[in-house]
Amino acid sequence: MIPTREEAWRLITEHTSSQSLLHHMLAVEAAMRAYAAKWGEDQDYWGLVGLVHDVDYEEHPELSPEGHPCVGARLLRDLGWPDDIVRAVLAHGGEHTGVRPESRMEKTLVAADELTGFLAAVALVRPTKDIRDVREVSSVRKKWKDRAFAAAVSRSEIEHACEALDVDLWTEHVPTVLGAMQAIAAELGLAGQADEPRE
Repeated sequence: MIPTREEAWRLITEHTSSQSLLHHMLAVEAAMRAYAAKWGEDQDYWGLVGLVHDVDYEEHPELSPEGHPCVGARLLRDLGWPDDIVRAVLAHGGEHTGVRPESRMEKTLVAADELTGFLAAVALVRPTKDIRDVREVSSVRKKWKDRAFAAAVSRSEIEHACEALDVDLWTEHVPTVLGAMQAIAAELGLAGQADEPRE
């Protein structure tokens, strides 16, 4: 059984009240769909993986066999979700679950997960707080080099994930994920002062 997008959204909103966490899951969904389109994969299916990967995070934020993402994977399995989606959820926390990302879908989830948070942070320090105003990869790279900025984001994890995917971080990964997020800026709460003209 492949759940619908509506069923996935209902599931995550049953377990998540944090708007910022919902925005994160939407951002990862968009990034997964963008990569699926790029590689000729099923955009709806890959999008589901991005949407539900943190379904348990608000209720079980601790990274452990009894916490995230194991609880979420068990929830999805019990609901009859496809095995490869369950495995992808486990693989995005591989250091805690022992399930290492192997498929392209799993590796993409790992690569996109942390980067969406970093790009949101880059947008939020801009005067407009509008991710569509992050026009140059160089401005992202400048923040990347500032280790005090968004310090919780594991840059090495993103870099290793890009290597595993065989995509370049700056010429392919950042532009792909940034473009995906910009396309749904309002849904992510990153459209800034949407009623004001943008230069």
